[in-house]
Amino acid sequence: MFETFYKKYEVLFIRMALCAFFSSLPFYSTLASDNDEFTQVRLSAIGQEVAFHAWGGSPAINDYIQWVASQVDMHYGITLNHVKLINTSHAVSRILAEKIAGRSENGSVDLLWVNGENFSRMKETGLLREDGWAYDLPSFRYVNIKKMPDTIFDFGIPTLGLESPWGRAQFVFGYDSHVIKSPPDSAAKLLNWIKTNSGKFSYPQPPDFIGTSFLKQLLLQLVKNKEVLYQPVSNTNAKEILEVLWKWLDEAHPFFWRKAKTFPVNNAHMSRLLSDKEILIAMSFNPAEFASAVEQGILSSDVKSFIFKEGSLGNVHFVTIPYNATSPRAAKLVANFLLSPEAQLHKANIQIWGDPTVLDIEMLPVKVKKII
Repeated sequence: MFETFYKKYEVLFIRMALCAFFSSLPFYSTLASDNDEFTQVRLSAIGQEVAFHAWGGSPAINDYIQWVASQVDMHYGITLNHVKLINTSHAVSRILAEKIAGRSENGSVDLLWVNGENFSRMKETGLLREDGWAYDLPSFRYVNIKKMPDTIFDFGIPTLGLESPWGRAQFVFGYDSHVIKSPPDSAAKLLNWIKTNSGKFSYPQPPDFIGTSFLKQLLLQLVKNKEVLYQPVSNTNAKEILEVLWKWLDEAHPFFWRKAKTFPVNNAHMSRLLSDKEILIAMSFNPAEFASAVEQGILSSDVKSFIFKEGSLGNVHFVTIPYNATSPRAAKLVANFLLSPEAQLHKANIQIWGDPTVLDIEMLPVKVKKII
């Protein structure tokens, strides 16, 4: 029934599943010990504007980006403009259109929040700077690539310094613990729960990132021979592998919220539905999302989090600079600040965003570790 709709996404599901196995602080300038080259970057960026294209569906994230804007303005004289996206692919398509039109400079995007399929698409179509700029950021010194190799791989694709790590993510479910005493911590249990609690579950449809991630999470648990998920996509039988996923969806969809005739727009919409008790389980790719929402009074204290017993999806998200950025030096400076200890730890604060850091705490400066 639903196989036709999802068929065009089958390669995406398999490819993105391959790697799934794999507050405020006093201002401490990570530029204090910069080399001469980066000092020149800082000086040349004064007075420039940076168009930061990033998903705008979360008030907490939007507020955090505004805090970043105030910091880079105060310390570096950079004006950071948050261009709020509904879907990152829209920005990628714009950059691609500019490339086709021969617009090799003065592009509309200076910095882009990106990962996964969008990064792969940009890399394959030559939409990225090719100088490995991320590895040269002063703040990158606090990234432990041996301990966290996923900071230099984006869904299995080597980043080669073409994007800078920004935060970590893990797929989690949020549920109303007042109603649900034992959350369904497996794909099989979730299916049974959905059938028993008709109309109380849903997810955003692909290409929404959270919806796609949910289907990947299901696939990882439903596929018995997980070795096939380690193989290159071209060497897999996608139709055969995805059969278990289509079967699960065919059984579950008739019992969905509004009988699957319509779906939540995104995870923010799901949170509102959870708050209104229209659904009893929501989902996110931020492990602190539900605890943060409870802390901020957005969700009831009855809302708790859970993950599948056999493990949950995880990845790192990044920022990148397009090949034709208008202000690439200023964008590089903003990326460095986003990766700095003060920005990373401020972001990790559950009252701010709750997004886990990509830095190795043990590698941070002594004066920062004393504050933590």
